[in-house]
Amino acid sequence: MKLKNTLRTVRTAAALTALVLAAPALADEEAELVINGEIEIVTKTTAPAHLEGHLDEILSGWRFRSDETQAMEMDDFDNPGMLGAEAGFEQFETVMGTEGKSCMDCHEGVDSLASVRPTYPKWNDDKEAVYTIQMQINDCLTERMGAEKQKYDSVTMLNFEAALASVARGTPMNVAIDGPAQATWEQGKEMYYTRFGQLDLSCANCHEQNYGNMIRADHLSQGQTNGFPVYRIKDNKLTGTHGRFKGCIRDTRAETFSPGSPEFVALELYVASRGNGLSVEGPSVRN
Repeated sequence: MKLKNTLRTVRTAAALTALVLAAPALADEEAELVINGEIEIVTKTTAPAHLEGHLDEILSGWRFRSDETQAMEMDDFDNPGMLGAEAGFEQFETVMGTEGKSCMDCHEGVDSLASVRPTYPKWNDDKEAVYTIQMQINDCLTERMGAEKQKYDSVTMLNFEAALASVARGTPMNVAIDGPAQATWEQGKEMYYTRFGQLDLSCANCHEQNYGNMIRADHLSQGQTNGFPVYRIKDNKLTGTHGRFKGCIRDTRAETFSPGSPEFVALELYVASRGNGLSVEGPSVRN
């Protein structure tokens, strides 16, 4: 067993040595994010208690981006992700399905749902399961509006998420991990520290042990999800949390899970809880 663990450590070190090069600790350690000159965003704060022994401080991915990318998020006119949010506002008022209803028939407006983004994923008593925002939206579409179920991480779903995130900007993440959600949270935690793929890497290897370093041309962040959905410049579109998870696992040269899968729901709950205390800042801009 000792030899097996030693060999695993050697493989992990070799993989990271091949990918990661030393870099300055942060893109700008003193950077502060204020959106539109008025929405103050907490991008650095004390880590939640459950991360004791792992991290003392948590940092938004915004702090690891270039000055140019940071600036794009500071003004809604420059943030291309806000086009998705605007489309989400329109969807909110659009009648969908056989019941002749829009979201407005049950809610006063997107602003009335400003508490949604900071608290999801969360336990759904009726379904007896942890629900993500997209799962909840699909229930509303199919069960209340008579509309067709949307594919996970579809453009429609990401637009809805972008709208919900935009009205919650500045609100601290506060995802519950106790009670009936705890078992799912524990599952997500185990997954976070599990090595995947031919590169034998876990989420923690990059985002806990090597944040601040460079992996190829990317400045490794802590992998916080408070900025999702994110507009990725390299993809020229909004990306959801599960889409990013899928890409990360694929990059370890492993067979990945699907967006909306129980595995990714559990992982989202755990990773979201690691950012408790950071402000919601989506739709954010990333490389």
